[in-house]
Amino acid sequence: MVFFREAEADDFVDVMRLYRQLQPGDPVLSDGSDVAAFARILESPGLQLFVLEADGAVVATAYLNVIPNLTRSASPYGVIENVVVEESLRGAGLGRRVMAGALRAAWDSGCYKVMLMTGSRDPATHAFYRACGFSPDAKTAYLARP
Repeated sequence: MVFFREAEADDFVDVMRLYRQLQPGDPVLSDGSDVAAFARILESPGLQLFVLEADGAVVATAYLNVIPNLTRSASPYGVIENVVVEESLRGAGLGRRVMAGALRAAWDSGCYKVMLMTGSRDPATHAFYRACGFSPDAKTAYLARP
């Protein structure tokens, strides 16, 4: 059985395992700042970390930020980040399920649009996001780093 749900405090290790597949070069933190950030995410209104669970194991995750807005009749918008499916299970439709759940949550929150960015140059990644309903032509994204 596969089901979509919001992450809980006990999901930290599983979510971090998936994030290491997404960003294998990220350092493993030992100061507890990752645990503290996870707790803040779970406690913050407008931030939703979702997991897809299959047969009792967390196999995918997506992170939705619902951002208040003053345009578009004060309708919020969403940003999806950190979409990851367990490497060994990719191609089985789990990514579409976690994305569908995150989009449903955004629409249920009244979002008038949802955006995401990817650093991937893999055509399959871009095809996946297009298949989930995202258009690469609607906006131009720019990124600044400190």
